[in-house]
Amino acid sequence: MSMKEILSTNDPTMIAFASALLEGEGIDSFQMDVHMSVLEGSIGILPRRLMVREKDFFQASAVLRDNDIPVSE
Repeated sequence: MSMKEILSTNDPTMIAFASALLEGEGIDSFQMDVHMSVLEGSIGILPRRLMVREKDFFQASAVLRDNDIPVSE
């Protein structure tokens, strides 16, 4: 199964909101780089990434854009 990045942000609330929106539409997502704060010292400069299946990317992009969330291309 191939995954594609749909969102990259330093804002943990945006990741949570995007994940909830996708879950509400039945689209599975996976957060990456969640534990990078150990390396950066918890100052929030390294972005987290939200991944979706490649086959779900188009629908997931539409869901996020409809809610004014910028999508990674």
